[in-house]
Amino acid sequence: MVKIAPSILAGDHGNLAAEARKVESFGADWIHIDIMDGEFAPNLTFGPGAVKAIRNAVKIPLDCHLMINRPERFVETFAEAGGDYITVHAETVTEESLRTIERLISKNDKKLGVAFKPSTELSCLQLSEIDVSLVTIMTVNPGFSGQKFMPEVLYKIDEAKRSFRSRGTEIEVDGGIDLSNSRSVCERGATVLVAGNSIFGQLDQKKAFEDLKKIASLYNN
Repeated sequence: MVKIAPSILAGDHGNLAAEARKVESFGADWIHIDIMDGEFAPNLTFGPGAVKAIRNAVKIPLDCHLMINRPERFVETFAEAGGDYITVHAETVTEESLRTIERLISKNDKKLGVAFKPSTELSCLQLSEIDVSLVTIMTVNPGFSGQKFMPEVLYKIDEAKRSFRSRGTEIEVDGGIDLSNSRSVCERGATVLVAGNSIFGQLDQKKAFEDLKKIASLYNN
């Protein structure tokens, strides 16, 4: 079944632990945590202390999405704070620095993810010899919750499926996911849907989650 990873960025930042427990009780598979430095992404969000608080609150995996420059400085910090998937951006690494990051993450018994902005092609990095557990296709530009989904990026899900699914790599789609586009995303081969405002921004959050989960349950990608 396709997984749902609610994005805590869209939740109440004054009650992160409670927000995390709430979506876990709904049946969330992962929790997605957007970490931004104000440089690579035009926003400042969470640090390792927030990740640790969420880790102490829930048992499901934490997907730490590092939208930061020079991520090799912080991958171990977020791994130690409780991140299970540590995702770095293709635009912020070289193949050499990515190998360093791979070693640091493996040493901490965590999983490596690589994310791609809408304008970045998957071919920008040679990943055939890198142990990548998660590929994140962004369907909005990094920065803020609530942006409109970019359908012109859908072709990259097909490409990721061809390139990575035989390796057991999760294919995550992040940005503007809601009931209007989740079906087409799943049909293309996504295995993880990141959903922020379409859950946390709704009056009945439990129903919003369940409606999205109902669509995801139709697919075994």
